Amino acid sequence: MAGQGSGGNVLAALCSLFIPGLGQLLQGRFFIAVFMFVLAGLLWIILLGWIIHLWSILDAARFKPKY
Repeated sequence: MAGQGSGGNVLAALCSLFIPGLGQLLQGRFFIAVFMFVLAGLLWIILLGWIIHLWSILDAARFKPKY
């Protein structure tokens, strides 16, 4: 992935739109991906999962790798 605004980040954000954490997994960030997936699943029980879902999308879109 090249950085914010790159095609890779757009693809990651689209993946996170469908499944929270999938975009982070695509970017190679395993632990944050699992965290977002589990937290969104737990919060959807009380109808607050949309907060984590949106956070996941924005995080994937704005990710800048540290080289």
